[in-house]
Amino acid sequence: MADWATMRLNWEPRMLSIFRIMTGLLFLEHGTNKLFNFPITQNHAPYNIATLVPGAQGLIELIGGILIVLGLFTRPVAFILAGDMAVAYFMSHAPRNFFPIVNGGDAAILYCFAFLYMWVAGGGAWSLDRLWTRESSTPLAAGSRA
Repeated sequence: MADWATMRLNWEPRMLSIFRIMTGLLFLEHGTNKLFNFPITQNHAPYNIATLVPGAQGLIELIGGILIVLGLFTRPVAFILAGDMAVAYFMSHAPRNFFPIVNGGDAAILYCFAFLYMWVAGGGAWSLDRLWTRESSTPLAAGSRA
């Protein structure tokens, strides 16, 4: 059996990718619910692009969720989404009550800090960012001209 340090070095970037993909899928679900009412929820507000919620916020969650799942532009998208969730918390949830469990803002706080972590850590081993970086940093193939 491999030692803990070797196993950690092998699995850390993979687990970061799994964390990124699952967080992105859950965030994407919020966007699809706001825009398409999928999955169906009671008291769904109809989509209107001219409104902040569900209009603009639904688009941010849909596009941001897709980019996070794919691991494309992970760091800048995660930074934007972290700020988006901080604003969402203080605009919608904090005025209701001080405690996040009471005001319904615990998910916004978790998303904010998850996205801050992705901003620092990147997309992980299984991301389009990693694939793109790997391809752009490889030397030219033998016999090709610059």
